[in-house]
Amino acid sequence: MTTPFPFTAVVGQDDLRLALLLNAVSPAVGGVLVRGEKGTAKSTAVRALSALLPEVDVVAGCRFSCDPASPDPACPDGPHEPGAGVARPARMVELPVGASEDRLVGALDIERALAEGVKAFEPGLLADAHRGILYVDEVNLLHDHLVDLLLDAAAMGASYVEREGVSVRHASKFLLVGTMNPEEGELRPQLLDRFGLTVEVAASREPDQRVEVVKRRLAYDADPAAFAARWAEEESAVRQRISAARALLPQVRLGDGALRQIAATCAAFEVDGMRADIVMARTATALAAWAGRTDVLAEDVRQAALLALPHRRRRNPFDAPGLDEDKLDRTLEEFSGESPDDDPDPDGPGGPGGGGGQPAPDSGPQGGDTGARPEEGDGGEPQPSGAGAGEQQAARASEPFRTKVLSVPGIGEGASGRRSRARTEQGRTTGARRPQGALTKLHLAATVQAAAPHQRARGRSGPGLVIRRDDLRQAAREGREGNLVLFVVDASGSMAARQRMSAVKGAVLSLLLDAYQRRDKVGLVTFRGSAADVALPPTSSVDAAAARLESLPTGGRTPLAAGLLKAREVLRVERLRDPARRPLVVVVTDGRATGGPEPVALAGRAARLFAADSLASVVVDCESGPVRLGLAGQLAADLGGTAVTLDELRADSIAGLVKDVQGTSRRAA
Repeated sequence: MTTPFPFTAVVGQDDLRLALLLNAVSPAVGGVLVRGEKGTAKSTAVRALSALLPEVDVVAGCRFSCDPASPDPACPDGPHEPGAGVARPARMVELPVGASEDRLVGALDIERALAEGVKAFEPGLLADAHRGILYVDEVNLLHDHLVDLLLDAAAMGASYVEREGVSVRHASKFLLVGTMNPEEGELRPQLLDRFGLTVEVAASREPDQRVEVVKRRLAYDADPAAFAARWAEEESAVRQRISAARALLPQVRLGDGALRQIAATCAAFEVDGMRADIVMARTATALAAWAGRTDVLAEDVRQAALLALPHRRRRNPFDAPGLDEDKLDRTLEEFSGESPDDDPDPDGPGGPGGGGGQPAPDSGPQGGDTGARPEEGDGGEPQPSGAGAGEQQAARASEPFRTKVLSVPGIGEGASGRRSRARTEQGRTTGARRPQGALTKLHLAATVQAAAPHQRARGRSGPGLVIRRDDLRQAAREGREGNLVLFVVDASGSMAARQRMSAVKGAVLSLLLDAYQRRDKVGLVTFRGSAADVALPPTSSVDAAAARLESLPTGGRTPLAAGLLKAREVLRVERLRDPARRPLVVVVTDGRATGGPEPVALAGRAARLFAADSLASVVVDCESGPVRLGLAGQLAADLGGTAVTLDELRADSIAGLVKDVQGTSRRAA
């Protein structure tokens, strides 16, 4: 068995360690979401926590970890008589991002259930994690249907496996810990709210601390057992402190004054629902127990707010996480009658290494402000795609709005989402087929129909059907998939009028918000001057796309062909990485093409390559003024797509926006 990296040997990351320890003291806090860049010891710290948790007593031989003091009456391995059990270490179960539904909830043998009436059930990860830790690395990349199952289990404390009227239920109460890199996309609000606490982690910029990280890692890799032995005393001390805090927890008093501060803080930051108040109360109580106190103080409430509220105050996916700590201090002072401690004891509720919380959102100016003199038009010599003469500072986006639904024609088989039609494991039943691999969704009528003609040949003598595996039929279902929405944005001088560019950015921001809600990947290609740039490779992070859009400067000529060819290359590479995800190209331009020899003809040839590839596309026509050339409409015709003005992009303005796209994806049915 691999020796885990010691928890107490993790350098820095005080908030992360504190949040994990508070959940070890009080699992009712509700778990931890760890957000941060790669290489910041997120997974190392989480895996190290399991070695510090107290042992649990379980019923001997029970695959569902029933508590011998109060066994689950509905346990599939039961019934169990109350009595003495056996002690074992608390488990930490890892849920892979690509896990199947059966791997998570367990598998029921449908063939035996139909033919013999036997509930032959193989437990899944939710059963293994009962009374332990369920750890999901890259939780933001988890498939939607697995997220739904996690939400159900976390809300009810039990897992249900349903297969055409045959069901199995078992208890599943676990500490949910997830790690994620925000650059790869955000979580659904429902799952985000299920995490009691959240922490932001980043690599230290202090050279001495970075040196210590490298030293400890190299020492661990050279001899894990010897390295762990060096930290055994510290590990034992923390383990004993957790046990002492657990024993003290029932005696901690949460007074009316602290409760008023908690309620006032949640109201001041306008968090949704009441879960934040409850989590803050539990966290403040756990902080007091961890500090060895029986009274909750204002400093406990403050630290609890920094851990429990940042992820609950996001109003939309483009809001930066974090709390305004000055506002927090004013609220606590107003409802306490005394000033909060500006310098809390580093050995107090902050636990190992002190407290701290989330940094306040950056209030500085947006990037991309070059201070250059604004110029309009395409005049002058061709400019490079970076900063240079003729470039304008970035315009701010106008307010986003609800857009018309854009979709890819045909039926795909991509990742679950909410945009285009697709064959999925979820959705309405449209037919039946032979299962490919494990049977997950039985089509009962088709199975009976397949087995019925063979009953006499199989020697049926009783009332039940004689079912064989060849008779089983999988339900074919149709739902919605997420797509790759690739934005190709004209940032040239012809788009540089600030009012127009503000409207254009507002439209793209609106489409990005729509892509977030529909579980899409997004990418951003811009073209200006003499070249096109991939401002953002395809990603699930609409936050990153919004940030690149906000800082996008404009100016120079209009290399439309270069933009289209760059987008086509991005799609070619992405098709190799994720062949099932169908793309939708959204070109945002007024249709002009300037710079280089025969720019208009070259743009037309580039557009016709899109049509030859049968790529679904929409051109958002940004041309304004009383005299319009209609160049965007001609571009849409060459692309084999549809043109729509900025005004028409708003919801309820037109019907069937992408229904008339002539080309269909090569992967469409």
